[in-house]
Amino acid sequence: MKTMKINNVAPFVFLFLVLIVSCRNNAGTRAYDETPTRGNIRIGVDEAYQLLADSEITIFESLYKYAKISPVFSSEDSILNLFLTDSIRIMITSRKLTENEDAYLKEKLIIPRTTQIAWDGLAFIINHSNPDSLLRYNTVRDMFTGKVLSWKQINPKSRLGNIEIVFDNQGSSNVRLVMQKFKLGGKLPPYCYSANTNAQVIDYVEAHPEAIGIISVNWVSDPDDSITHAFLKRVKVAGITSEFDSEGDDFYTPHPAYIADKSYPFIREVYAISRETFAGLGRGFIQFVANDQGQRIVLKMGMVPATMPVRLVQIKKN
Repeated sequence: MKTMKINNVAPFVFLFLVLIVSCRNNAGTRAYDETPTRGNIRIGVDEAYQLLADSEITIFESLYKYAKISPVFSSEDSILNLFLTDSIRIMITSRKLTENEDAYLKEKLIIPRTTQIAWDGLAFIINHSNPDSLLRYNTVRDMFTGKVLSWKQINPKSRLGNIEIVFDNQGSSNVRLVMQKFKLGGKLPPYCYSANTNAQVIDYVEAHPEAIGIISVNWVSDPDDSITHAFLKRVKVAGITSEFDSEGDDFYTPHPAYIADKSYPFIREVYAISRETFAGLGRGFIQFVANDQGQRIVLKMGMVPATMPVRLVQIKKN
């Protein structure tokens, strides 16, 4: 009798255990299948930092064979929307969440974690045929406020006509920084154009001698990288005076040294923000970027590491 009871009950016990395991796996797939070095996630990256993110992801995935990170590159506004709607768990951008955005996530029992990973600079690029590669900060300001409309106002000997200012797109972090810097009140002048991506800004400036383009420095900072090396052959980066010494004789490009000591006037922070509720692949990737190897990649891309010391060496001129 005992044997018969065990045989009759055994199938039901087995089925019950299978259902429990199945339910637990479905409810906690991330926790069981994903770790800081294993898994498959999608992250959002401000298109301004595409080259940086590509380099970081390539090295991270080469170290961790079972990690797959799929980046979505778009404007800052679009990436933020994906983040708030849970379409991505990690985003790389140049601004922190606002108080309202932070409160919105906390209402959903999500505590966002923000890690600064770099200091970045905007690069102002011009056509190789344009001789006016040194600009005063006040002149750049006047370009956006309508006081300087043509290259002849900068240099009476210039053969170029009206200035054309080219950004990547209207919702980009590049636009936001310039508008905040010059207090433009949410509206760019009519001679500002959108080229859609940082790469297309370079294309436009190369083809239009009157244009000046605004892009993130990582697109034109690494001469050893085949992509940025090719871009540097097509355009040149303008030098700009300090915001606090616009009439001085010292002009600065967005070189890491001038970003680090804040001589260059157009700098900003870069953040990696996570909405993960567990120790997943996103956390592992952010830790990698913020640690030594990831920060060396940041420096190689022409940006300033945020979590490791930077040594500046001053060279005296005889």
